[in-house]
Amino acid sequence: MARTNTTDRLFAALGNARVRMTDDEARLFVEAIQEHSGITLSINSGFFLERRLSPRLEALGLSSYLDYYQYLRYDPAGPREMEELIERITTHETYFFREQYQLEAFSEEILPALAKRLARQQRIQVWSAGCSTGEEVYTIAMLLLESGLFKGWNLRVMGSDISRKVLATARAAVYGENSFRTTTPALRRKYFVETGGRATVREDVRSHCSFGQLNLISTERFRVLGPQDVIFCRNVLMYLSHEARHRVVEAFYDRLTPGGFLLLGHSESLLNVTTRFDLAHLQKDLVYRKPPTATQPSSY
Repeated sequence: MARTNTTDRLFAALGNARVRMTDDEARLFVEAIQEHSGITLSINSGFFLERRLSPRLEALGLSSYLDYYQYLRYDPAGPREMEELIERITTHETYFFREQYQLEAFSEEILPALAKRLARQQRIQVWSAGCSTGEEVYTIAMLLLESGLFKGWNLRVMGSDISRKVLATARAAVYGENSFRTTTPALRRKYFVETGGRATVREDVRSHCSFGQLNLISTERFRVLGPQDVIFCRNVLMYLSHEARHRVVEAFYDRLTPGGFLLLGHSESLLNVTTRFDLAHLQKDLVYRKPPTATQPSSY
């Protein structure tokens, strides 16, 4: 009886063994992912992809990764499944007031410059590209309010992401403790409502914010966002291919108003990207700026 049980367990384990992804299949997925999103993966990413995507084979009743690839390419549900795939291979780590030194540069140097330049129209637009679960969008809105420079202005902060799931979280605006690792108690009391161990962003902040699904390599869609005075795109470009990075950065340039700013993550730069941006040396950070027109002052 013991031998029978052992044999049964062995065959059960073999039957439940994970389907392996071949090198050729991995190459197909790497190419498809880059084509769809601009995200570049190593051709040696087979194990990573296999680990992230194996539940989808089971969920769809598919017997191989080649079948899954064909499903992505040719099934009517393929485009939506590609969104699920991208969701599974990307990370969404973020929190309020992330990269504090850059936010200080934004508050202390960029916002006063914008307040002066935009005083006549009294309207400011900021776009958080790749906003994940929304903490960055609400952080920007809080900093605009905290500055005291824009009372009575039309303040708009737009967040976009390729993932519909994280955008649902962003719109709900309810967060746990992990999102507050660098938020001061004073700001938390001022801008959040605490309920049952969770914190909800107050309506006076949320009223300035909106969210939309956007694949950054679909640069032709950027025009629907209108002109932007500041674009945050932090810790996103590093995952894109060189070609996609150049394309996105040039589209950012076209979306910015003259004298507008592009803020990247602390580990990112445009050193290897041909661009029309100027490098602005602020006291607390290096950021990128679209040159102002001849009639605009340039402080940096």
